[in-house]
Amino acid sequence: MKKGILVFMATTMVIFCCLTEVAFSADYKPEYKLSTVVGKPFAWGIAGERWAELVKEKTAGRILIKTYPGTSLVGGDQTKEFTAIRQGAIDMAIGSTINWSPQVKELNLFSMPFLMPDYKAIDALTQGDVGKDLFKILSEKDVVPLAWGENGFRELTNSKRAIRTPADLKGLKIRVVGSPLFLDTFTALGANPTQMSWADAVPALSSGAVDGQENPLTIFTIAKLDTAANQKNLTLWGYVADPLIFVVSKSVWGTWTPEDQKAVREAAEQAGRENIDAARKGLIPPDDSMIKEVGAKGVNVVKLTDVEKEAFRKATRSVYDKWAKQIGADLVKKAEEAIAKRK
Repeated sequence: MKKGILVFMATTMVIFCCLTEVAFSADYKPEYKLSTVVGKPFAWGIAGERWAELVKEKTAGRILIKTYPGTSLVGGDQTKEFTAIRQGAIDMAIGSTINWSPQVKELNLFSMPFLMPDYKAIDALTQGDVGKDLFKILSEKDVVPLAWGENGFRELTNSKRAIRTPADLKGLKIRVVGSPLFLDTFTALGANPTQMSWADAVPALSSGAVDGQENPLTIFTIAKLDTAANQKNLTLWGYVADPLIFVVSKSVWGTWTPEDQKAVREAAEQAGRENIDAARKGLIPPDDSMIKEVGAKGVNVVKLTDVEKEAFRKATRSVYDKWAKQIGADLVKKAEEAIAKRK
């Protein structure tokens, strides 16, 4: 009798699991939309393709992803990407902390001028308690954050002159992303910050409508800004960094089985690690081949000394203090302490 009951229960469980799987599968979309600001061959775009590839592999094809670079799902306006995810117009994204900061004020942390002096400082934040705090904040805003990636430290280029002091920036029209913090920073440095999307930036630089821009060196080299936009002066100052975040819309996440959720998370973590390695390649001594490559193309490369950086830091200190209050004094202090303790 007991044996018969056990067989019946086991059979019922198998049927239940099968029915559950079918129910979940019925809710799966034939294709999921993944948004990125840039596509291949940029490291950011490669990360999107890689995540899609790994998810397909790890879910045995149950979850298929199509990448939409150029934030094409929001008409190229990268500052609208996070809102579109919350509204369900985008299923997944590898987003910039800068672009999402207007909707998530705490993400402005990474845009605080001269907060992070090196890559170990970035890691101290994203891979530590600060990163966990930020993921918790994001998880309360209709998305499921899964992993960190990286766009890199943002360096300064222009078509007019070498930049070594804040005075050298006076009057220059610098393209910046749609973040009030960036407007404040460059205004404090005496520049004329001009907000525009990346899609509009290269034509504006090429025509001379703006003089310069700030972006990771990988963007500069692949977009060939030295020739395409006459950006012949490069200042390595590492004033802010741009970590990337792999997220899935919470409404989409809830339609997947726990097994597939685990697979998507693991795929994001792997793609994130690969992306960080790619974003830093050729930029960290002893391998500084990317910097040498830029110099070999006739670009005037200026690497600020610590003393020179201090002048920029002082010039933007009021901006730092203002935004520390807006971001949250406790979070900023926690970040400063984590960086101070980095190994």
